[in-house]
Amino acid sequence: MAKKDSGKPDGPKGAQKPLSPLLRVPPGGRVGLAAVRADATPAGPAGKAAGVAATAGMAERLGSLQERLYAASTAGDRRRVLLVLQGMDTSGKGGTVKHVIGLLNPSGCRIKAFKAPTPEERNHPFLWRVRKALPQPGEIGIFDRSHYEDVLIARVRELVPRSQLGGRYAQINRFERSLADDGVTLVKVFLHISYEEQRKRLLERLDNPEKHWKFAPGDIEERSVWPAYQEAYELALERCSTDAAPWFVVPADRKWYRNWAVGKLLLEHLEDIAPQYPKGDFDVEECRARLLAT
Repeated sequence: MAKKDSGKPDGPKGAQKPLSPLLRVPPGGRVGLAAVRADATPAGPAGKAAGVAATAGMAERLGSLQERLYAASTAGDRRRVLLVLQGMDTSGKGGTVKHVIGLLNPSGCRIKAFKAPTPEERNHPFLWRVRKALPQPGEIGIFDRSHYEDVLIARVRELVPRSQLGGRYAQINRFERSLADDGVTLVKVFLHISYEEQRKRLLERLDNPEKHWKFAPGDIEERSVWPAYQEAYELALERCSTDAAPWFVVPADRKWYRNWAVGKLLLEHLEDIAPQYPKGDFDVEECRARLLAT
């Protein structure tokens, strides 16, 4: 996981380094978010212009791999991808969906933004609504918030007893292990924003009438429990980063880096899956001859 550094973008050579090992939370590892620079750009391109260009440059490769993943599913391949985005308000979950998932074919994506549970959802176990939103074979699923809300806000706001809360980490790990066993590649990303940058972004929403719909007075109250949220995230990252479903911490103060990093993580995981187009179960030459004869 990225620790404190100068905050300066790495040079062009750094952009070629695999990103996943740098941002991954090792299983059983300790997490201290205070030691992670939210404005750092580990292995990133040399500045905003290069970062924006590099993100756009991923589109062709991402699109090709996405198509292969979907094509493979038509022949019975059950593999799919689930990108989980978590972070404090203004960390850029929606912006990441717009800028990164916008590089993909929307017909092959399943996007779900989790809000406060409905009365029906509260009548079921907390993973019930999550199971209903999972991607199908061949799809790329994106969760804007997720089942982790049930160990984050539920912990900070004491919505459930601590004794019950403790068992949820193990439930989540078993759930994610079962997904991995069924062909789901989980890419869990914590968008790490600083306290100061969040204030700046909230002020921008207040200063722009066209962004008032994105602001709620409760956002200010939530800042009063910032340390509690940081502790809750640290616990979730520590207890639920496993070999089957690791967590990645992406510094999110620089939006261009956030977008590049999430796109890069998605690309690396799709390349690891290496989906292939299925072979046709028909005689190509015979079909060609028949078609030419029509």
